[in-house]
Amino acid sequence: MIYDFPDLGLEDVRVLEEISGMRAELAEHLRAPRRWTGRLRRTALARAIQGSNSIEGYHVELDDADAALDDEEPLSADQRTFAEIRGYRQALGYVLAMARDEHFVLDASALRSMHFMMLAHDLGKSPGQYRSREIYVHDERTEQVVYTGPAADSVPTLMAELVSDLNRHDGEDALVHAAMAHLNVVMIHPFRDGNGRMARALQTLVLARRGVAEPEFASIEEWLGANTDDYYRVLAITGRGAWHPERDASLWVSFNLRAHHMQAQTVRDRWRRAQRSYEVLDRLVAVRGLPDRTIDALYSGLLGFRLRRPTYVEQTGVDERTASRDFKALADAGLLRPVGETKGRHYVAGAGLEEVRREVGPSTPPVDPYPSMRHEIAVRAVAGPDPQVA
Repeated sequence: MIYDFPDLGLEDVRVLEEISGMRAELAEHLRAPRRWTGRLRRTALARAIQGSNSIEGYHVELDDADAALDDEEPLSADQRTFAEIRGYRQALGYVLAMARDEHFVLDASALRSMHFMMLAHDLGKSPGQYRSREIYVHDERTEQVVYTGPAADSVPTLMAELVSDLNRHDGEDALVHAAMAHLNVVMIHPFRDGNGRMARALQTLVLARRGVAEPEFASIEEWLGANTDDYYRVLAITGRGAWHPERDASLWVSFNLRAHHMQAQTVRDRWRRAQRSYEVLDRLVAVRGLPDRTIDALYSGLLGFRLRRPTYVEQTGVDERTASRDFKALADAGLLRPVGETKGRHYVAGAGLEEVRREVGPSTPPVDPYPSMRHEIAVRAVAGPDPQVA
């Protein structure tokens, strides 16, 4: 037995309808080619990688997560951290590629392959292999055991049941189906390490396989990374310290729908701001007599990226000399500012780009579709075990 789908409340149904509306709006935008679409999609993937790994304590700058997409070296992340980032990038890339393949079979071997890609850089963590021992999750702040997984000998059977569930739909909404896949992997804790990242990557895989358009924009990993404490609290409320698949997962599903709704609002706002940014940059480049090819780099600078000449050469197709000339022109115009000496030099937003950022205006904070949820989480987190698991 694994965690089953809960009944949805009226509030959940309303939120799902609103998410669907925002997704339809995004799909309409994506039908017409825009210069900034590729940059937004790529940055969304980098934010997902950054967010999911930050939950596990692996923190990198957004541009380092972006560099991992092209297997480039990081600017500031240490090698151990970047190995984790690269591993997750490989697994997530596999997820997005295979989800669109009509011949892909989602079975236990596929899940174990994902795990191997994620942790192949550290064979001591038994990548791709189910755990053979009991597993305990500790709170690093208190050193207390906060969760005990099911017995190791039950893992293969539980994962087989999960795989069977993943391959049937029975009318459940894709977002709910993906949320329950996430929950079950976290609670089964089938591997020695990497269970949280596996669960979040699987959630994205389920979304993609269920036909959610542009799954890179549908991922909630960025949002979970920014709301880690509540994420852990809801998992704790749902599991109550041990394997209890008979428990109701309603709060968990609502929490995920809240994440999807707020992430969708954020994506909508980023689309609006990208459109405005390119309008301003188009005008600025024309007035300054700069090459049009510099606009994408300037937009990356607006996002806070540290720009490197080799990356610019790769993305624009120009030679090294032309790239150097472009960066000098952008620096002379006050749009970029060089940092570091020749060998390790990179460029960041200059005063001119800061002015563009002010002209584009601030981002719009998302509206919480469940206004009382944070209070409910706080109250239930301190309430202790309830009669459901007595």
